[in-house]
Amino acid sequence: MRNIPVLMVKGRSLAEAWEKSLIVLYEQGSRVKTEYDKPDDPLSVDATMSVVIEEPSSEPRIHRCFPGSLEFLEEYRLEVVEGIKDHWIRDPDNPEDTRWEYTYHERLFTYSYFTRDAQESHINQIEHIAQKLASSPYSRRAQAITWKVWEDIQIDSPPCLQSIWCRVLSDEKGRWWLNMNVRMRSNDAYEAAFMNMFAFVSLQEYIASRIGEIAGKDVRLGRYVHFADSYHIYGKRLEDFEQRFLRAVRERSFEERTWNMEFAEAYFTSARPQILEKVKRETKKFTRSE
Repeated sequence: MRNIPVLMVKGRSLAEAWEKSLIVLYEQGSRVKTEYDKPDDPLSVDATMSVVIEEPSSEPRIHRCFPGSLEFLEEYRLEVVEGIKDHWIRDPDNPEDTRWEYTYHERLFTYSYFTRDAQESHINQIEHIAQKLASSPYSRRAQAITWKVWEDIQIDSPPCLQSIWCRVLSDEKGRWWLNMNVRMRSNDAYEAAFMNMFAFVSLQEYIASRIGEIAGKDVRLGRYVHFADSYHIYGKRLEDFEQRFLRAVRERSFEERTWNMEFAEAYFTSARPQILEKVKRETKKFTRSE
């Protein structure tokens, strides 16, 4: 195959759109190697993918077949939206510091850069988006990026998330609708994409709320578009995907394959104290290793 397939799916809810994206990827994606393959690993399935979620706040939002627990899903959301692991970022001047290179929250909410006079500064890109759209909802400049060329082309695990772009439209009743695009350079469709989308839709909710606070408007969630340059299922995970995910699609109804947020929120609420305690324990491990 000479060209990477370019695929697109639409779904009303997050759970529906993610499920469709995996089925279309499996059926139409190309088979390619990756930099992480072991000699006997099967080829991965890969494509460029655009996933359109028409009503991100609609139910059912959660797909039961994502490889993880509800507690882990909430932990990831807290990491991305509330920054509960930002203090895990390593000191770049300490070569023995083995903590993380970045978090998405840190890159989005406190993006660091150097001014023309070589002074380090930070910018809250998410607040900038909210302020920009509150004053100019039709602006095409409301975006946030993660990539730092001077750092990321040299590290082992550079950010998969590349940018977030937002714009507001108004309906006939004067309500504002926040539309959001997310671009990923690389996205593990089976093991990571659902959690990514879930967290980013939660971030979309945050941005909509913040715009509403600033502008004094009713701001709701418009469509969410998740675009991945490489949307893939690793070859070593294909057997699990076929036996677990595709089997569930064949044998169970859509209602049996999904949960709504009302069901999940009880688990999220009870898990939050344990999640924060877990982060504290892991932080102590980092401290001891320094």
